Amino acid sequence: MNTLKREVSLSMLIFYGLGNILGAGIYVLIGEVAGVSGIYMPLSFIIACVVVFFTALSYAELSARYPVSAGEAVYIYEGFGSDKLSIMIGIMIAFSGLLSSATIIHGFYGYLHTFVQMPSFVISTMLIFSLMLIAIWGIGESVKVASVLTLLEVFGLLLVIYVGAPHVQFDGEAFEKMLPPMDLVVLNSIILGAFLAFYAFIGFEDMVNIAQEVKKPSVTMPRAIIIVLLISTLLYIAVAWVSISVLSPDKLASTTAPLALVYESATGSKAVLLSFIGMFAVINGALIQMIMVSRIFYGMSMKGWMPKFLSNVHSKTDTPINATIVAAIMILILTIIFPLLTLAQSTSFLIFIVFILVNMALIKIKLKHPYPEGVKTYPLWIPIIAICLNVLMLGVQVASLVLK
Repeated sequence: MNTLKREVSLSMLIFYGLGNILGAGIYVLIGEVAGVSGIYMPLSFIIACVVVFFTALSYAELSARYPVSAGEAVYIYEGFGSDKLSIMIGIMIAFSGLLSSATIIHGFYGYLHTFVQMPSFVISTMLIFSLMLIAIWGIGESVKVASVLTLLEVFGLLLVIYVGAPHVQFDGEAFEKMLPPMDLVVLNSIILGAFLAFYAFIGFEDMVNIAQEVKKPSVTMPRAIIIVLLISTLLYIAVAWVSISVLSPDKLASTTAPLALVYESATGSKAVLLSFIGMFAVINGALIQMIMVSRIFYGMSMKGWMPKFLSNVHSKTDTPINATIVAAIMILILTIIFPLLTLAQSTSFLIFIVFILVNMALIKIKLKHPYPEGVKTYPLWIPIIAICLNVLMLGVQVASLVLK
C-alpha cells in the first residue's frame, strides 16, 4: 500500500503555516472585526494573539510527541483513550477546515470583483476545482506553490503598512484614544472582536495534520509553529493599527476587500496590485485548508475511523486523492449555502471547543508521561491557562448569541 512521503522542510512548513494564517484571516476579515470592535480593533487582535499563544505551545509539544496525520484526533485518543471522542474531534476539526475554506472563497470573490463581474457560483466552482488539482498534484509541489503565494501575501501586508504608516499618529493623545474606557459595552465589543480576530490566527493547528510528511517532525513542527505565530502576530497588529488610522470602522466594515480600500484611501490611486495580491492570498489559504482536511480524512481512515477509500494514496503523486476530492466537493457546497460572517463565526466556535479538549488531553498525557525522550515540554500551567482563556472566549460568544 502506498504511504505519504516526508518531503516538507522547516522553511516549507513555515511558509505553509503562514500562508494559511494570513490568507484565512487578515485579507478577508479585518473589516468584520472593525465593524464589531471599532477603533479598538488592534486590541482585539492582541487579545486573540494571547489566547492563541498558550494553545500554540500545547500544540508544539503534542506535535513533537505524536508527529502523525489527523493530529488532534490522535492527541485526544492518547489523552482520553476514547475512539468515539477522537472521531468526534477529527470530524469537528475537518469541518472547521471546510468552513474556513468556504469563508476564504467568499473573500476571493470580493477581491476578484474589482476586476471581473461574474456570478459567485461560477467563480467558486472554477477556483475549488483548480485548487483540488494542485492539492492532488503532490505535497511537495503544493507546499511550493503555497510558499510562493505566501511571499505575495506578506508583500501585500507590508505594502499596506508602508502606504498607511504616514497616517498613524504616535503621540500621547493617539495612544489614549486606543485605551478603552471601563465600560462593559465597549469591553464586550472588544472581546467579541477578538473572537472574530481569533479566526485570523487559525492555521497553526492545521500544520500538525501534515506532520507525517515533514522531515524530522519532532524538532521541525514545534519550531515552525512558534515562528509562524510570532510573524503573523506582528503583521496583524501593524496592519490593524494602520487600517484603523486610515479609515473609519464603518468604512472598513462596508467592503468585501478591506485592505484594497485602505490602500486606495492612503494613496489616492486604484488598488489594482493589492487586489491582485489579495486574490492570491485567499487562494493560498483555501489550498492549505483543503490539503489539511484531506490529511485528516486520510489519517482517520488509516485508524479505521472513516471509510477505507479515503486512505487511498495515488502511486504517482503520493497524495490521498479520494480524500482530496471529497474535501473539495464539501467546500463547494458550504460556499454556496452560507454567508462569510456565519462561516467565520462557526469556524471559531468549533475551534475553541477543539482547543479546550486538546489542552485537556495534553494535561492527562503530561501526568502519565511528563518527560518523553527527545521532546521539548512546557510547564503544566500552560495548557491550564489555555483552557481558561478558551472557555472565557467561548462563554462570551455564547452569551452574546443568547442576549441578541
